[in-house]
Amino acid sequence: MTTQTPSQKRVLIVGGGFGGLKTALELCKNNDFAVTLLSDQSTFRYYPALYHTATGGLYAQSNISLTDIVNPNHVHVVQGSAKTLDRANHTVITADGQKLSYEILVLAMGVVTNYFGIAGMAEHSFGIKSWEQIQAFKNHLHGLLNAPDPDLNFVIVGAGPTGIELAGALPEYLAKIMKNHGLRNKKPSITIIEAAPRLLPRSPEKISRAVQKRLEKLGIELKLGMAVEGADEHSLTVSGQKMPTSTVVWTAGTANHPFFKENNFALTDRGKVEVDEFLRAEEGVYVIGDNANTQFSGLAQTALRDGIFVAEDIERRAAGKTPQAYRPKKPISVIPAGNGWAAVEWGNKKFTGTIGWWLREAADWVGFHDLQPWWKASEQWMTEFGEQEDCPTCQKK
Repeated sequence: MTTQTPSQKRVLIVGGGFGGLKTALELCKNNDFAVTLLSDQSTFRYYPALYHTATGGLYAQSNISLTDIVNPNHVHVVQGSAKTLDRANHTVITADGQKLSYEILVLAMGVVTNYFGIAGMAEHSFGIKSWEQIQAFKNHLHGLLNAPDPDLNFVIVGAGPTGIELAGALPEYLAKIMKNHGLRNKKPSITIIEAAPRLLPRSPEKISRAVQKRLEKLGIELKLGMAVEGADEHSLTVSGQKMPTSTVVWTAGTANHPFFKENNFALTDRGKVEVDEFLRAEEGVYVIGDNANTQFSGLAQTALRDGIFVAEDIERRAAGKTPQAYRPKKPISVIPAGNGWAAVEWGNKKFTGTIGWWLREAADWVGFHDLQPWWKASEQWMTEFGEQEDCPTCQKK
């Protein structure tokens, strides 16, 4: 348990994702600060591996206990959901009434799902952004395969990185569990729907074309430039036409955390928080990662970089040194599409295939090592090779 001394500055970090954890890990090395981390989860979600957990991988691969990352003797970890910012009293109040005071506040709260007001989508689609969502998705799949006449039409809405990663892994996973359930002679239909005219609309066209070719080789149908208009229990309405399906996975949209709008932060048209050249929304309040209106927000590498920058800025100011402006840096993009294949954008270099896959494997180890010592990162990385199924039928195989 952390013990604060009167001379220490109180730093409150809200959010247990990449940015929040990296800020805490950097600042807790400095005895001038008493660091508190507020998170609505007891675990850190390693988002790049969630698609793998959703297709038979270990829970442990994408979920790490916060106390396995930050030392409770150095960082005071509090579980709760931030609700209200009391600027006058320098206090954050949680949904369950906890009051956490601060002298410096760092907000790294991540994003929430945005269904764009599409009728029935929230009620009749699955997600893979948390263990609870993944459990619901996998329970649905295995329950479906036990039905006398299972609906084998699977639809993924959204062709960004998450949609591509899931689509690439799904054919092999479905083939395996269908075999376990005695459905060897039936073939599933997997479709990606994207409103933009191409896959990965934020990536270069060369990458988009390569990924499209790869997915088509895996037997995945692509419906591009088509709008999802509604969903019910057994169908999806796409550009005026009904598609039969009992399995829709939504990966298409996010919105900034509602905390910022509810607490009167200055927002852009896209709902991101306006920040200055030091990632401050206002004096003593930093906003980083997915929440901030910076050039490459929304990516894990950006959040990690933001965390390092903010920790350094806080330390520089406390030491009376001149602060240095934030400089955005374009992250390396590695997007897997099926086992043994990934598309890479590294500066001006763009390549695909097996070498991309191994680069992704290396990037995962680096990602774990950004938050853990090398030996823990290595143990965490090894979890990629394990499997986990709760389905009694599959456990017998």
